[in-house]
Amino acid sequence: MNPTVARLTVHGLLGRRRGLLLLVVPALLLLLAVLVRATKGQDHDIAVQLLGGLALGTLVPLLGLISGTGAISSEIDDGSIVYLLAKPEPRWRITVTKLAVAVGCTAVFAALPTLLAGLVLYGTADGLAVAYALGALAAGTAYSALFLLLGTLTRHAVVAGLMYCLVWESLVGNFVHGARTLSVQQWGLALARAAADPGAVTADVPLSAAVPLLVLVTLAATAAAAVRLAGLTLAGEE
Repeated sequence: MNPTVARLTVHGLLGRRRGLLLLVVPALLLLLAVLVRATKGQDHDIAVQLLGGLALGTLVPLLGLISGTGAISSEIDDGSIVYLLAKPEPRWRITVTKLAVAVGCTAVFAALPTLLAGLVLYGTADGLAVAYALGALAAGTAYSALFLLLGTLTRHAVVAGLMYCLVWESLVGNFVHGARTLSVQQWGLALARAAADPGAVTADVPLSAAVPLLVLVTLAATAAAAVRLAGLTLAGEE
C-alpha cells in the first residue's frame, strides 16, 4: 500500500461527480427498504428479492463500476497518470493500492447499505442481512478488480462496464442457466447462501466453484491491470 496513491485515489473518487453517485445509489436502496418494510412488513420473499436482485444484482455491480473505473481511468484520461508512474514505485503496488481504495468504497457504499437494508427489511432473522452483505462484499471486490482492469484498457470503461452489467450479469447471467457459473452476481449469491440459515437463500452456483472463481478473477484482473500500467510507462518513455 502507498499512502500517497491511496489519498489521491480517494480524492479522485469522492471529489468528483462519482462521489455523489456513491451516496445517492445506496440512499435509494435504503429508502426503498424503509418504504417496503412500512407497507409490507417483514416478508422473507420480498427481502430476498430486494437484497438478491436489487442490492446484489444492481447496486453492487454499479458501485463496483464507479469505484473500479474511477480509481484509475480519470488519471489516464487527463494524463496525470504519467506523473504517478514516473515515481520509482512498483506498478503492482500502485495497482493494489488503487484496488484497495476501490474495494473500500464498495464496502462502505454497497456492502454496508446492503446490510442496513437487510436489517430494515427482515431484522436479524435467518441471517439474511449479514449473508447478503458478505456476498455483496465478495462480489464487489471482484467487480472492482474487473473494472479497474477495464479502466486501464479503454477510455470508454464506464460504457463498456455498463454493457457488461446489463447484458451479461442482468440478462445472460440471470436467464441463461449454463452461463450462471460465470456470473459474479451468482458467486456472491453462493456465499450468501452459505452464510445464511439453511434454506433462507438460493443460489445456482455451488460454493466450491464460487470461491475459487472469485479469487481467480480478482487476482487475475489485478495482475493484468499491473501489467497494463507497466506497458503505459514503457509507452510514455518511448
